[in-house]
Amino acid sequence: MDLKFNNSRKYISITVPSKTQTMSPHIKSIDDIVVLGINLSRFNKLTQFFICVAGVFVFYLIYGYLQELIFSMEGFKSYGWYLTLVQFAFYSIFGLIELQLIQDKRRRIPGKTYMIIAFLTVGTMGLSNTSLGYLNYPTQVIFKCCKLIPVMLGGVFIQGKRYNIADVSAAVCMSLGLIWFTLADSTIAPNFNLTGVILISLALCADAVIGNVQEKAMKLHNASNSEMVLYSYSIGFVYILLGLTCTSGLSPAVTFCSKNPIQTYGYAFLFSLTGYFGISFVLALIKIFGALLAVTVTTGRKAMTIVLSFMFFAKPFTFQYVWSGLLVVLGIFLNVYSKNMDKIRLPSLYDLINKTVEMRKSRTLAQTV
Repeated sequence: MDLKFNNSRKYISITVPSKTQTMSPHIKSIDDIVVLGINLSRFNKLTQFFICVAGVFVFYLIYGYLQELIFSMEGFKSYGWYLTLVQFAFYSIFGLIELQLIQDKRRRIPGKTYMIIAFLTVGTMGLSNTSLGYLNYPTQVIFKCCKLIPVMLGGVFIQGKRYNIADVSAAVCMSLGLIWFTLADSTIAPNFNLTGVILISLALCADAVIGNVQEKAMKLHNASNSEMVLYSYSIGFVYILLGLTCTSGLSPAVTFCSKNPIQTYGYAFLFSLTGYFGISFVLALIKIFGALLAVTVTTGRKAMTIVLSFMFFAKPFTFQYVWSGLLVVLGIFLNVYSKNMDKIRLPSLYDLINKTVEMRKSRTLAQTV
C-alpha cells in the first residue's frame, strides 16, 4: 500500500496492489521477463523473438551435439544412467543457485509430489539417455517429436477422451513416420537394437505424464521453476544413485570416467548447462508469443539437430529418413492446428473450388477483352 501526500491540495492517495501483483513473491515485476540476466521487456517484440529463437537454437544445438559426442566415445554407451546421474547433479546445483536469487526460498510443493515428479523425471531422461546406446541420434529425436501418441492413448484408455479428426490424423502421420523411420534405421544402421526403441518409447510415456503433473503442482502451490528443478532433480539424483549402487553399475562408470575426465565430466557439464539455459528460452518464448510459435521454433530446432547429426557424425543415410521425417512434421502441424483452430483458419474445399472458378472466370474475361 502506497500513501502519497500533496501539500497544495491536502489529499491522501491510497494505492492498493491488484490481485495479480500480490499473487506470487517469485515475480518481481509482472511485465519483466528476465532470461539469464537479460531483461527482454526492454526490447520490442521482434527483438525479443530473435533473442529467444537464437537462445533456443544455439543452446539446444550444442546440447544435442554434446550428447551425441559423449555417446560416440568408445566404451561409453553402456553408461547412460551414469550420465543421467551427473546431469541430475548439475541441474540440482543450477537450481540451487537460481533459487538463491529469488526472495522467497520456501518449498511450496509437498515432498510426496516431488517424489512422484522425480521418479517420472528419472524415467524420462534416464531412459532417453540410455536409448542412445542402442539407437542413432536422429531416430531418438524423431521419437521425441511424437509425444502426442502416448498422450492420446492415455487420454482414450484412462480418461475416456474423444479427439477430433485433426488429432487422429496427427497421430496416424506420426505413427507411420515413426514406423517408416525405424524400419529404415533397422535396415541400414549397424548398431540398431529393438531395445533402444523400447527404452525411448517408455521415456516418451513418462514424458507425456510428467508435463501434466508438473503443471498441476506448480499452479496449485504457486511454485517457481527453480524450486521445481532443485527438488525434482535432487530427489531424482538419489533415486539413480541408489539404483546404480544396488546394480553394481556405479563403480565401473566412475572408473571409466576418471580415465577420461574431460570427455566425460567436462562434456557432461557443458551438456547440462546448455540444456538448462535452453529450457529458459523456451519458457520465455511460450510466455511472450504462446505455445503455437514455440512449438514451431522447437520443431525447426529438432530438424536442424538431425541435419547437423548427419553432418558431424558419420552414419548411414537413406532418403527414407527424409520422407518419414516429413510425415512426422506433418503430424506435428496437424496437432498444433487442432489446438489453435480459432487462430489458424485453413481454406475449406468449398472455398478452394470457388476461388478456382473465380480465377478461371477472370482469365476468360481477360482473354475476351
